[in-house]
Amino acid sequence: MNMLKERCIALRRQGHTLPEIVRATGRSKTTVYFHIQDLPLAPEKLAVVRRAAGQRIRQFALARKGKSAREFIPVTKWTPQNVLLLGHLLFDGEIMRRVCAYNNRSEALRNRVEILMQSVYAFAPSRYRNTKTGVGRIAYFNVALSEHLHDRARMLLGEIVTLQKKLKREFLRAFFDDEGCMDFMPSKRRRVRGYQKDLTILRIVKALLADFGVEARIVEPNEIAIIGKQNLERFEIEINFSPGVCINGKRTNSRWKKSLEKRELLRMAIASYKN
Repeated sequence: MNMLKERCIALRRQGHTLPEIVRATGRSKTTVYFHIQDLPLAPEKLAVVRRAAGQRIRQFALARKGKSAREFIPVTKWTPQNVLLLGHLLFDGEIMRRVCAYNNRSEALRNRVEILMQSVYAFAPSRYRNTKTGVGRIAYFNVALSEHLHDRARMLLGEIVTLQKKLKREFLRAFFDDEGCMDFMPSKRRRVRGYQKDLTILRIVKALLADFGVEARIVEPNEIAIIGKQNLERFEIEINFSPGVCINGKRTNSRWKKSLEKRELLRMAIASYKN
C-alpha cells in the first residue's frame, strides 16, 4: 500500500470529508476518491455535512431573493413622470408580490402607463383584455421590480403633500384620470367626482386640491366631490382630465349614448352656468 493511499485512508477514518482530504494531500479529487470510495463517512459526520450544505443553500436563496436577470432602474428621486406612474399603479393598478399591473378601459391611459414604465423597466408587459367589460390589462412579472415600486408608492403617499406643486399636479392627474368622472346633467348637476376605498387617499387628494385653490368635500364612505363654477374652473385650469380619457358611451345606462371625452363634458358643464 503506497503512502498516499495510507494517508487518505487514515484521514477518512478520522472523519474527514473528500474536500478536506483533497486540501490536506494536495492531490486531485479523482485520485483521493479512488482511495476512499469504499470508506463512507460515519452517520454523525454525514449529518453535520448535510446540515452545513443546507445552510449554504438557504444563504444563497436569501441572497438571490427578489433578484432578477431582468434589471430595472430604481426610482431614486421624485420626478413628474415617476409620480404619475406610481399614481396610476396605486389607483387603477396593482403592486403585488410578483407582479405590478394596470387595468383600464382607456387605451390612451394604458399606453401612457406603458411609456412611463419604459423609463424604469425596458421589457414589454404581458397584455390581456376582458372581452365582456372591454377593460385592458398590462402586467409586469418581476419580483424585485414589484417590491421596489411597492415601497416607493408607499413612500409617495407619505410625502406627496410636502412635494412641489408640479409633482402634486401629476398625482392628481393620475387620480382623476383613473378614479374620476364628470357628473353633468344640464341645469341640474355639475360636479367632478372621484372614488377611492381608502379614506386616507381621499384626504390627501382633498388637501392637494386645496393647494391649487380647488375646494372639495369628502362624501363618505368612498367619494370626493368638486362642485361650483369657480371650483370647476380652477380644476379645469390646474388639473383637468387628460385628452383621450372618455366616458363609456356603450353602457346601457349611458346618459350621452356616445364616448365623449371627460374634459369636453367638464367644459360643457362650466359653460352651462348662466353667470
